[in-house]
Amino acid sequence: MYIDNIKIRNQISLWLTFMFWLISLMIVVGGLTRLTDSGLSITKWQLFSGIFPPLNNSEWIEYFNLYKQIPEYKLQNYDMTMNEFKVIFWWEWIHRFLGRLIGLAFLIPLIYFTFFIKFKNLVNLYLIFLLICFQGFIGWYMVSSGLVNRVDVSHFRLSIHLLVAFLILSLILWNYLKLKNINASEKSVNPIIPFVFLFLVFCQISIGAFVSGMDAGTIYNSWPLMGNSYFPDDNNFYNLFKLAAFSDPSLVQFMHRNLAYFIMVYYLYMLIKIYKNNIKNFYKVINLIGLLLIIQVILGILTLLYGAQIKFASLHQISSIFLVSSCIYFLYQNKISNLQLSG
Repeated sequence: MYIDNIKIRNQISLWLTFMFWLISLMIVVGGLTRLTDSGLSITKWQLFSGIFPPLNNSEWIEYFNLYKQIPEYKLQNYDMTMNEFKVIFWWEWIHRFLGRLIGLAFLIPLIYFTFFIKFKNLVNLYLIFLLICFQGFIGWYMVSSGLVNRVDVSHFRLSIHLLVAFLILSLILWNYLKLKNINASEKSVNPIIPFVFLFLVFCQISIGAFVSGMDAGTIYNSWPLMGNSYFPDDNNFYNLFKLAAFSDPSLVQFMHRNLAYFIMVYYLYMLIKIYKNNIKNFYKVINLIGLLLIIQVILGILTLLYGAQIKFASLHQISSIFLVSSCIYFLYQNKISNLQLSG
């Protein structure tokens, strides 16, 4: 994304920074909406009229009556009061409001910048906007899975929803970095190395969404063992190699634990490689990634030991935002270093 107008470039940088933090907030609120079991409180998708919350008692009764028709209320929350419903309603309403705000906050400035910059230089940003629109569809697709025949949303759809959110966040950060003068290194690593690490982190986020979606963090609340053994004693090891494993709470938790261990080992491989080759420009970012990994692991263990309490689970998700961001920075810095060396 080449922009020679310094004023416009600075404006876009500021705008992308705002969008980065707004989407980060959206991810956090989305996590809290899931953790408070609030995601099914609004059973309709009203793109425009849904902007306004209930404004009087009759409207609250209407929303509550709609909620009473779904399995979550009938089988799980049948004794819920209006005041309790309002709590989960507001979480979901704020989540949807932020989604609408993100769409407008991205589209309006994008149209404005189109008057000053050639369209071909903004194609990446228009593609991000399309991805934001797609995310809105995925959000409703996820919610709709919990309105019939089950008391929660599909953990597969939840995972897709979360992954797309992190993809949007990553692309915004990547385009922001392209506008900045990031110092290239005189040395670099094979581009596949940081890419594989980022891929592993995204896989871990996906499995983490499975854990959240199936409440798998509320079982086997011990560490490092799962109960009295390394492998969950309510399962057979061979079940791990079946597709059904991704819908089994104990096996999904086992995957989440062990992928974290593998990511730590892979990180040590990157760390040793960078220090062995004396790539000094990468020291800060690789050390930051290591620190964030340690924090993330500690928060993951605390989340597990305390039965997925909201405070620890939410911090665990917030930490993942910083981890992914540092991975994107490392990937970008290594890319421009490789380009400089090849040029």
